[in-house]
Amino acid sequence: MSRGGLCALAAWIAVGLPAASSAAAAAPAAPAPAATAVAPNALAQGAMSLGNPHAPVTVIEYASVGCPHCAVWANQVFPDFRSKYIDSGKVRFEFHEMLTGNAALAAAGFLTARCAPPGKYFQVVDDVFAQQDEIGRTGIEALEKIGEHAGLTREKFTACLQDQAALATLSDRTLSDAKAHGVTGTPTFFVGGQKLDGEQTLEALDAAIAHARR
Repeated sequence: MSRGGLCALAAWIAVGLPAASSAAAAAPAAPAPAATAVAPNALAQGAMSLGNPHAPVTVIEYASVGCPHCAVWANQVFPDFRSKYIDSGKVRFEFHEMLTGNAALAAAGFLTARCAPPGKYFQVVDDVFAQQDEIGRTGIEALEKIGEHAGLTREKFTACLQDQAALATLSDRTLSDAKAHGVTGTPTFFVGGQKLDGEQTLEALDAAIAHARR
């Protein structure tokens, strides 16, 4: 994202998400699910994780809370994936933020999640995915309620979205992370060095995890 685009994004956040341009609100179609073997890469700083840090397999997801394809996976597949693999200690899940789809919504959602009290990051991310359409329609008000539910005061929430240094850091991190790991669309997954593009079924992840454990 250019500095000019970053300033525009900051302005969208300041005045409310529905003010974002129609071009930003339209998410690019996710690539058809495909698997490509890639060499394992060093993980980028700033990623968030869930689960047993010593689990035998790490599943990495690159996703955006402003991406409709990511929301479908988060809402329809992730709950079962979490129950089967993360909560059981079989997999360490690592989440990398991207600003695809509705970039203003994505940035505002991630800034809110980062400002939430300790242990509330994934609660905010899950809630933004679940309410993505509503946030796109009503904007800041719906997102503020999510922040409030996670323990953010109105003052903290407002300061969070107006933090241009944090916004610049988020933008720079997502760009460098995507470039370093060859991520060109969301969602993208890495399972034991295997790259999986697009929405993945639980069965597809079952197979990739089983392969990674061999």
